[in-house]
Amino acid sequence: MSKLKIAIQKKGRLNEESLKLLKDSGINVQNVKDQLKVTVDNFPIEILYLRNSDIPQYLEDGTIDVAIVGENLLIEKQKKVQIVKKLGFSKCKVSLAVPKDIEDDSLDYFNGKKIATSYPVTLQNYLNENNIKADIQVISGSVEIAPNIGLGDGICDIVSSGNTLFKNGLRETQVILNSEAVLVKSLKLDEAREETLSKLIFRINAVLRAKSSKYILLNVPNTRIEAVTSILPVLKSPTILPLAEKGWSSLHSVIDENEFWNVIDELKEAGAEDILIVPINKMVI
Repeated sequence: MSKLKIAIQKKGRLNEESLKLLKDSGINVQNVKDQLKVTVDNFPIEILYLRNSDIPQYLEDGTIDVAIVGENLLIEKQKKVQIVKKLGFSKCKVSLAVPKDIEDDSLDYFNGKKIATSYPVTLQNYLNENNIKADIQVISGSVEIAPNIGLGDGICDIVSSGNTLFKNGLRETQVILNSEAVLVKSLKLDEAREETLSKLIFRINAVLRAKSSKYILLNVPNTRIEAVTSILPVLKSPTILPLAEKGWSSLHSVIDENEFWNVIDELKEAGAEDILIVPINKMVI
């Protein structure tokens, strides 16, 4: 397989979660301090630790093959790349916020106002779509300070927990977009590197499926097996094993964690007992 160059954020939460995903996918990532390029010994990829804002351009140029970045960054940079898969972590919002003493929650508040942001393209597109005319003040760095020093009547920035807004006397009023980490590829990949990417995606899918799924074991009277299995949302059909106690069986299956809470009462009413939920490390289907 041809070696794939994959870029991740040099530091920060996205860096940590990206490395964890790769490690969970069976890739031996060495923790080499201050090294910007690392070769993996058990899978044909080379990891590059890059500044987040530079990654979309490198992808478009074909300097790197794939990357794990925030979807919000791709929307802002507007480069010609392709999102391969949403990864479900590093979730955040790009939102508008105002000083907490402003009682107006409407988008109209921003008409004729100054808005400080590090996301001018995303913000301008949103304002255009909603026929709002505002003065965009482009700031790199701590956008939250802008209203306090007279640089804006409000801000547009990333919001995760909302703690940073609160600490700076701001509150969220409008959500412009929701974002999460995505696996994205260059449009210049050749067939050989596409094959390597497919194998990487196969591993990542196994990890992501396992995160949202649980292994379920439950005991059921043989006379109630059909009733219980009709309730269980399973991949194909559950495994049924006889118990030492005559007339009883143990059912084993895989269930989405959210689905489990939706059907737990039905399972108990149908005769299921001693229900056990076990985490799954990997799930290949």
